Amino acid sequence: MSADDPSNDEPAPLDSEDSTGDVRDRLEQEADRAIEQFDESIVDLLSWILDTETRARIYIALRQHPDSTSEEVADETGLYPSTVREALAQLHAEGTVTRRKRESDGAGNNPYEYSAISPSDLVSDAVDDVQSQLNAVFNLDCQLGSASEPDTESVTITVTEESESGATDESGS
Repeated sequence: MSADDPSNDEPAPLDSEDSTGDVRDRLEQEADRAIEQFDESIVDLLSWILDTETRARIYIALRQHPDSTSEEVADETGLYPSTVREALAQLHAEGTVTRRKRESDGAGNNPYEYSAISPSDLVSDAVDDVQSQLNAVFNLDCQLGSASEPDTESVTITVTEESESGATDESGS
């Protein structure tokens, strides 16, 4: 590896003005990379909860820009408008997004505006699903005929949400 190789892991010397700029650039790049990794981990988690990365990206866009039309969401996410419309219809049917007609713009256009439910509501719904699935596994012996009575509600997941005052509110099952 040569000294000019950009993949060299040695830190740049700090005794010149040029190297100070290099260090600053490197720190900014690392900060950008950390943000990208954080964003991708959130997208990955939401993809698991919402079934696809497309739906996760739409959810994030709607949390950032509530009351957006499908065209605005498509512009924000870079997804095809038809893909966004289809996903929004599914997310609305599931209750993950709300929609209402936008007031007329004078030209007779009044498309739907979409907003995503709060993250706490999304988590609560996911917890209910996970709890139900865990109870099905927990009661597998009964379903197989190995046990006489099912252990109803054997698994209970409780979600607590910290309010702004610092107190906790319980939600979920």
